[in-house]
Amino acid sequence: MIKVTQIKKSYHNLQVLKGIDLEIKKGEIVCLVGASGAGKSTLLHIMGTLDKPDSGEVLINGENVFMLPDKELSRFRNHHIGFVFQFHHLLPEFTALENIYLPALIAKVPQKKAMEQAHELLALFNLSNRAGHKTSQLSGGEQQRIAVARALINKPSVVLADEPSGNLDSKNAKELHTLFLELRKTLNQTFVIVTHNENFAAMADRTLHIADGVLMG
Repeated sequence: MIKVTQIKKSYHNLQVLKGIDLEIKKGEIVCLVGASGAGKSTLLHIMGTLDKPDSGEVLINGENVFMLPDKELSRFRNHHIGFVFQFHHLLPEFTALENIYLPALIAKVPQKKAMEQAHELLALFNLSNRAGHKTSQLSGGEQQRIAVARALINKPSVVLADEPSGNLDSKNAKELHTLFLELRKTLNQTFVIVTHNENFAAMADRTLHIADGVLMG
């Protein structure tokens, strides 16, 4: 599903990734762990096509993503990759429902269908009663669940999450981790997650350690 081959990346004179090889199967939950500055987020951003490697390949569903022209790459990213970050990045002027279906509109899904899909996700997350609420009216845990729903709206091949529970208290963090497991079970959703949360890493199918730009396994 995802194949990463000999990914190298440097910023100025600092080599952040030193030849990463990695394969992720459909329906897997894989956690990336390591010290700050080890290269976890850089690898995640390259897998998500938000950053480009100096060398190496990333194949998603057999597509060599960095061979695509910029417009096609943007379209591919919107259709095949969902993102969840430590800070939810919800748009404060929009409701929970609107935040969820916005990526579908960008993907040129008709608004009626996009709204229906967003309502289905709200129901799945037990947040139907929050559909019309602005982000400031939601709790931190609710905001992050809305961000996960937004990541899922286009039925992506993979969801990439960078410290998704890093800004939550322990109760909400545990609920978010449980949600990821449920989504894998119900949707066969693939997740690659950067985390410092040892409890969550222990729940994953695989935990991969990165140290000094090298994947330790």
